[in-house]
Amino acid sequence: MTTQETIELYNKYVIANYKRLPRVIVKGDGCYLWDADGNKILDMFPGWAVSGIGHCHPKVVEALRKQAGELLHIDNTFYSEQQGKLAKLLSERGFGGKCFFCNSGAEANEAALKLARIATAEGKYKFITAEGSFHGRTFATVTATAQPKYHEGFLPLLPGFIYVPYNDVNALEKAFSDEVCAVMIEPIQGEGGINVATKEYIEAIRRLCDQNGALMLLDEVQTGMGRTGKWFAYQHYDVEPDIVTMAKALGGGVAIGAMTAKEEIAAKLAPGKHASTFGGNCIACAAGIAVVEAIEQDKLLENANKMGEHAKQKLLQLKEKYPVIEEVRGIGLMIGVQLTGPGGEIVDECLARGLRINCTNNTVLRFMPAMIVTKEQIDEAINILDGVLGEK
Repeated sequence: MTTQETIELYNKYVIANYKRLPRVIVKGDGCYLWDADGNKILDMFPGWAVSGIGHCHPKVVEALRKQAGELLHIDNTFYSEQQGKLAKLLSERGFGGKCFFCNSGAEANEAALKLARIATAEGKYKFITAEGSFHGRTFATVTATAQPKYHEGFLPLLPGFIYVPYNDVNALEKAFSDEVCAVMIEPIQGEGGINVATKEYIEAIRRLCDQNGALMLLDEVQTGMGRTGKWFAYQHYDVEPDIVTMAKALGGGVAIGAMTAKEEIAAKLAPGKHASTFGGNCIACAAGIAVVEAIEQDKLLENANKMGEHAKQKLLQLKEKYPVIEEVRGIGLMIGVQLTGPGGEIVDECLARGLRINCTNNTVLRFMPAMIVTKEQIDEAINILDGVLGEK
């Protein structure tokens, strides 16, 4: 099929709830994509952070092939070897909690919100979340998302959510009451513009939750699975949360989400309290196991640290060259470039020249390459961006 024929299929049969780029992607390999017209694209924002170890990683592909020939799915009234193995791998690389599996980050956050209510004292039902956050598109998670643009058309939202400025300890303290059951934040806000939580802020959340009998929920849907150079972003801080959610890079391209909770909290999620038909299916868990193994065997945490530092240094050089760049921030391979004006046209022109990046919050360019990225690929990306900025 031609590019136009595929687009016409979408126009006729697919709901237009996404702003799509006029490209039909037919192949992905490592840090590159190819479209139906044969154009090669260097992907510095693979799958909205889903392909964290690159497109079609060989270990994931082989795991899927093997599992597909044995068992695709079994309902959760049975045990499956793959789900048990993946839960063990995640628990050991986190804080030792127990896992619940689902199919996306929104579902993982939904599970965390429900668990927080049943695991805290009676009368506690309110949640504190941060302005600029993004937690998902279900009614509960879009309510938790403290950005009015995501609320438009869906009012009234669910009661019980309190919004506070990100990294503002004083506002956080004032928001607490006996009715608060949990604080949910991203250690690094992704959609909000790669805003990094301060050590003081993370420590204050832990302290205030402990003082008020509330739970600390960390949304690591984007930051989890090694992107920041550690398995989870909270490991950059000397703080342990009560519940962590993850998705995106966990499946290497396969749909999967997970919530990990401390054992005594996890015990509250008794049979009948929550479920997911496809959650923890054999295919998704086989992919997740392969992702963990690839990250360790290929030393991708180390690479994320090294390549993240290299990328930031190259971007800082561009900052010295172009006043339109106001700030470069982030940890590991989760990097934001704050601009003084809109970045949409820059992203479009980069794609026209064979580079995919993203613009969020209107003025922040996002670089979130796969953890397999090389120095040469980062340099190639920066050179393309340099050329685009040079013509603005």
